[in-house]
Amino acid sequence: MDSDSELLLRLRSGDERAFVSLVERYHEPMLRLAASFVPNRAVAEEVVQDTWLAVLRGLENFEGRSSLKTWLFRILVNRARSTGSKEQRSVPVADPEPAVDHDIATGVWPDMTEHGAATDAWPSLYPKVLDADILVIAGPIWLGDNSSVTKRVIERLYACSHLLNDAGQYAYYGRVGGCLITGNEDGVKHCAMNVLYSLQHLGYTIPPQADAGWIGEAGPGPSYLDPGSGGPDNDFTNRNTTFMTWNLLHLARMLKDAGGIPAHGNQRSGWDAGCRYDFDNPEYR
Repeated sequence: MDSDSELLLRLRSGDERAFVSLVERYHEPMLRLAASFVPNRAVAEEVVQDTWLAVLRGLENFEGRSSLKTWLFRILVNRARSTGSKEQRSVPVADPEPAVDHDIATGVWPDMTEHGAATDAWPSLYPKVLDADILVIAGPIWLGDNSSVTKRVIERLYACSHLLNDAGQYAYYGRVGGCLITGNEDGVKHCAMNVLYSLQHLGYTIPPQADAGWIGEAGPGPSYLDPGSGGPDNDFTNRNTTFMTWNLLHLARMLKDAGGIPAHGNQRSGWDAGCRYDFDNPEYR
């Protein structure tokens, strides 16, 4: 087996087999080290690939003041730390799903095609709801109330609220919810009150100040994104939206780190089995 110094000479001469030998020698140890800085193996693989590219680009500048292995792992650690820091600050966000663009059937069953509906888009949307740690329902004010589309989404969330998670709790436990309301008539707080009550009733956890909204002048007028509406520049709306966003993120992170809502006294599966949770309070109480 060639030493690292011999591999370096071969690499600088353009020997592709030398690079293959280097990868075979250090790829797995590099992957294990990268994984200690980043959240998952897929990201660790990207860090290692980026490191190999950096090695190839930097070979001519390697002065040999350290061993090839030390230089290689120093590049890896620097990239892994940088990537890990970015990953901690980033939050994956799903594309918005405009409910009005989907044929969501009316009803209170998970799949309304099994109960007479010709079509129903909800079964394809529901897995995306469960994949999300944060759900924000956004809709317009219509005659002082939530729109029919908003109400239908909540109705279909309710249709699946009997389903349970692995701990025997209702399926929406461990997730957080908020709402955004827009319109050109009064009713932001009324609409938000209705949405947030509905979400917590279904099992979502609601953080402080979990709503934000914007309304234009009373009567016919521009919508939020219409030119000249003033919506995107409204300080009150921007402040409330910012506070809501961070509170949703904070609480979602807290729940995630805690493994969700503690499974004690709130398990439907246990209740159905006859447990009435009439035991001593948990120690933390």
